[in-house]
Order: sequence, then structure tokens, then C-alpha cells
Amino acid sequence: MLQDKIGLVLGVANKRSIAWACAESCIEHGAKIAFTYQGERLQRNVEKVTADLEDTLLIPCDVTNQAEVDAAFEAIDKKYGRLDFVIHSIAFAPREALEGEFVATTRDAFLTALEISAYSLTQIARAAKPLMKDGGSIVTMSYYGAEKVVQNYNVMGVAKSALESSTRYLANDLGRQGIRVNAISAGPLNTLSARGVKDLGGFLKHVEERSPLRRNVEAREVGDTALFLVSGLSSGITGETIYVDCGYNIMGV
Repeated sequence: MLQDKIGLVLGVANKRSIAWACAESCIEHGAKIAFTYQGERLQRNVEKVTADLEDTLLIPCDVTNQAEVDAAFEAIDKKYGRLDFVIHSIAFAPREALEGEFVATTRDAFLTALEISAYSLTQIARAAKPLMKDGGSIVTMSYYGAEKVVQNYNVMGVAKSALESSTRYLANDLGRQGIRVNAISAGPLNTLSARGVKDLGGFLKHVEERSPLRRNVEAREVGDTALFLVSGLSSGITGETIYVDCGYNIMGV
């Protein structure tokens, strides 16, 4: 399905990351993947989970540092000469902004969350565009908190709303070049980043009880959806947010 395709995955923290599940699904179907990391601690983690992969590339990429982003894409161009897809799975907000009331969000926390969690998609898409010479696919990760109020998700919900809107605007801009841009709205998963949200365990239990499938989504299911979106099987889909949450989003009171 992805034989000889070149992809970039941003956001692997460890083997429980959504980004890693996406990478695994793509690798299983023939893709070669470049991975980014932010800082030395995450570098060690990424090196560990990718140790058995062949013809891969690990590159630093702190999206708050434009020079580092530029250098990352130069490295991809030098090694592969092109890029077929990008999976963008990075988000951050200060821990204190993920509890209590949204109205207490500080200016710094708001700007940090929006820059890293939303603007970075546009930043990465702009850098990837010249390498997607024959078209391509960009997939990002959202969450239901973009659409409805989720207790303690706070400023991250606002950032995800901006991310989903960015997906639509980017899809329009890049479509004429054959580049598709979509978002996956995954159900809650017990990942390193999700554990920053207060009372994650209680919310996982609530979703399991309320979703039509009466369970929480698994990372591999999100990964397989990303595989679909970066493959030719989804060639007519762009600008969409696809829910992969065991149906939780369809439920009312």
C-alpha cells in the first residue's frame, strides 16, 4: 500500500504514543519513515523505539525554533529527495492550564498552546510542500475537546479547534498541488501527553461506559486510520476531521 513511500512522523515520545502507532501501521505497509524529536530526553526515547528500523532518519525538530525546522526538512531532502506524507502528532500546554477553569488561562499558556499545538501544523505544511513534488498527504491529531467542552482540557480544546480550522484552510491552499490535509479526532488514550490532563482515568472510564462500542479506542486503530489517510485509498478525502473514538462523539445526554 505504501511501498517506497517516504513519510515524516512528528511526536513520538515512546511506544505508547499515537505517533508511534501511526508509524508502525505505515511501516508495516512498506513506508520509510523519518522521525523528529524535541530535546535530548525524547531523542533517547525515539532512538530506542526505532532501533530495529532500516533506512530511517532521526532529526531534531523543535517547532518553536524555525531554524531547527528548516534544518530538519533540509535533512529529509538530502536523504530522500522527496516526501509523500506527514503525520503531525505534537501538542503541548503547561500542566497548570489543564486543570481548573479555562477563564484562568494565562496569556503565556494560551500562546504556548496555540503555537505548538496548532500553528505548528501550518509551519510543517509549508516546509513539506516543496518536497511533495507529486502530491501528498498531511494528517494531524485532534480531539473532541475541539468541538465540545471537556472538563480540564481547557486551552488545549481551543488549540485543537484552531488546528481543525487550519486543516480546512490548508486543504484548500494545498489541494491544487495534490496535497491532502486531514485530521483524526481520536478518543482518549493513556499516552504520555494525555496524562497531563487532570483525572484522565475517570474520563477513560466514562468514555468506555458511554461509547456505542462500550470500550475505549486502541492506538493501533488510530494508526490504521492514519495509514488509510496517507494512502491512495483516501485519494478523494481532504479537509476532514475523522472521528476514531468508538462512536463516543455521536452520543447525547
